[in-house]
Amino acid sequence: MLRAIVVDDIEAIRKDHIALLKNHCPNIAVIGQADSVESGVSIIKQLAPDLVFLDVEMPDGNGFDLLQKLKPFDFKVIFITGYEDFAIRAFRFSAIDYLLKPVKATDLVEAVQKAEQSLNNEVLELKLSNLFANLERPKNLQKLVLKTADKIYSVNIQDIVHCESDKNYTTFHFINAPQLIVSTNLKEYDMMLSPHNFFRTHKSHLINMAYFDHFIKSEGGNKIIMKNKTAIPLSVRKKDEFLILLDHL
Repeated sequence: MLRAIVVDDIEAIRKDHIALLKNHCPNIAVIGQADSVESGVSIIKQLAPDLVFLDVEMPDGNGFDLLQKLKPFDFKVIFITGYEDFAIRAFRFSAIDYLLKPVKATDLVEAVQKAEQSLNNEVLELKLSNLFANLERPKNLQKLVLKTADKIYSVNIQDIVHCESDKNYTTFHFINAPQLIVSTNLKEYDMMLSPHNFFRTHKSHLINMAYFDHFIKSEGGNKIIMKNKTAIPLSVRKKDEFLILLDHL
């Protein structure tokens, strides 16, 4: 049984979340609630919960402010937000789970299950450190959390040369570090990284344009040569889009 606290500035929303937990998550016991950063910090210190359901935006600050005031902490966190904004992208880069309002019962149950199965708080600290670093750079997310079979890494996206897909796995190649293999497909990283100067050259390849060196036209297949001399295939359907991109570099 996990002891939980719900932090949200709107009473009706807190009641809805508590009701959902009662009806769908019998392994969660709600032991308290708070309506602000200040009251949230106070009740968390007082009751020492295992899990906190944390609203992102509140009148006297946000959920990130609350966590900063409690560091180091030994509870798990599920963020809840009503906005599809920059914070959502930061969550994705940091591999942190979140729920969108209005919260659906199925999403809540899944988030609770992940919290129960999550690794130690040291891993959560790494993810949150990554999140805080990205939130300090709202125009240019810099860090990405990658989970391999046995470790979790926080990497600088500017160090990624290219990503290569192998079915449901993605291999990350870096300029001065060993490659990392993660069990997430390339499509997800394409959505995250494309706004940050990455380009999908092929169904199996995503490149960092900062490391583009030159382009080779060939009857046997067009290739992109990266600054580390790696040759990346360019699919026929992507050629025109890539050439337009080069004109704007």
